[in-house]
Amino acid sequence: MTYCLAIDIGASSGRHLLGHLENGKLVTEEIYRFENGMKNEGRTLIWDIEGLTAHVIAGIAKCLEIGKCPATVSIDTWGVDYVLLDSEGKEILPCVAYRDSRTEGIPEEVFTLIPQETLYEKTGIQKQNYNTIFQLYCDKKSGKLQKAASFLLIPEYLAYKLTGVQKHEYTICSTTGLLNAKDCTWDFEVLDALGLDRALFGEIALPATEVGKLAPAVREAVGFDTTVVLCPAHDTAAAVAACPVDEHSVFISSGTWSLVGTENLAPVTTPAAMAANLANEGGIDYRYRFLKNIMGMWLFQSIRRDLEKRYTYDEMMHMAEASSFQEKIDPTSAVFLTPDNMIEAVRTALGKPELPLGDVLNAVYHSLAASYDKTVKELEVIADKKIDTVAIVGGGCKDDYLNRLTAKYTGKRVSAGPVECTATGNLLAQLIYLDKSLTLSAAREIVKATFADTMKYYN
Repeated sequence: MTYCLAIDIGASSGRHLLGHLENGKLVTEEIYRFENGMKNEGRTLIWDIEGLTAHVIAGIAKCLEIGKCPATVSIDTWGVDYVLLDSEGKEILPCVAYRDSRTEGIPEEVFTLIPQETLYEKTGIQKQNYNTIFQLYCDKKSGKLQKAASFLLIPEYLAYKLTGVQKHEYTICSTTGLLNAKDCTWDFEVLDALGLDRALFGEIALPATEVGKLAPAVREAVGFDTTVVLCPAHDTAAAVAACPVDEHSVFISSGTWSLVGTENLAPVTTPAAMAANLANEGGIDYRYRFLKNIMGMWLFQSIRRDLEKRYTYDEMMHMAEASSFQEKIDPTSAVFLTPDNMIEAVRTALGKPELPLGDVLNAVYHSLAASYDKTVKELEVIADKKIDTVAIVGGGCKDDYLNRLTAKYTGKRVSAGPVECTATGNLLAQLIYLDKSLTLSAAREIVKATFADTMKYYN
């Protein structure tokens, strides 16, 4: 049996899933799971990259323990964040998290060097304070870049820690705001305008490309050798690779963030796309994910944290369903990025400081569904598509109430599933690496066959 290992790491947790093909279907098994999250170091939000690396290796070692050593391993994570390395390949810490406040006001500084309209026309990436371009400019201003010889985005860095090989991957690089959308490579005019050293930015490889074998120390730690390959290293790109979409579909990759978009064969960098704050991020097979970032399940995760996890997500959903309150917040607003208390942030945004918890929750539900509807309508007009289906994938697709509201607000047919779409897309890239005759369309047929019995539909 030939196994592949998908390491799928989100902002709140990570998981290792083994997968193999059996009778034309993908069989998966979760073998390791761990918590992830930002840490507050002084006044800076950071990632514990040493801890992440340790978990990645521990999960690989689990394969030998259960007697199922994979032929390949691949890693996907969230986008934009990175690790700087010096000339000896050592980390220049801390690894700052995208929710940190250091980039406040930075986009406006950058736009004095390269106009926003020019930047969008070149890169096609939506303006978000946390974009890599703005984070790197912060590092330039602080002097942190002076000792840097290279930089690797988080999944690239973790692959480097496994193999000792530094390699960039297309889909994760596309989240930086530094890639030319049409050429699919670093835009050196943008780098030069910001005074960023071209030498930091190495060659970019596509998904299903080999990174290397395990470094000796890692091989000894896990007890066997394997080949690390690139999947669509941005988790949304991996999810969309396995998503049941066609030219008349919109996907919602529903996790900490809700990524609402459609798949195009060419970037759309028009003034209308910029005004709608839509991004053209890279996908597998040089496709484009034309999408918008919406705060997503982060809102519910934060509310549950505020409540000290006294309620399950299902219990919170039922509280919302029992409420008739339907006033709305803007779930794309920066005020919900890192509030001290999400419940109070929602109440403040609504101007209702005494709003009961059930009404707070229902406001979030209706706000998300309404924002999905707004984005779907924007995509139909700007991408010039007739959309008839909304495909919701990822952990958030288990929320029956949000699925029903999405169908109600959009007026579209909604499909829900697969839940583990990101890890599935990760595995598909490994299968394509192992079988060069396997096309993306054929791989997606495997996904349809695998999950046909677990899909849910809403009209």
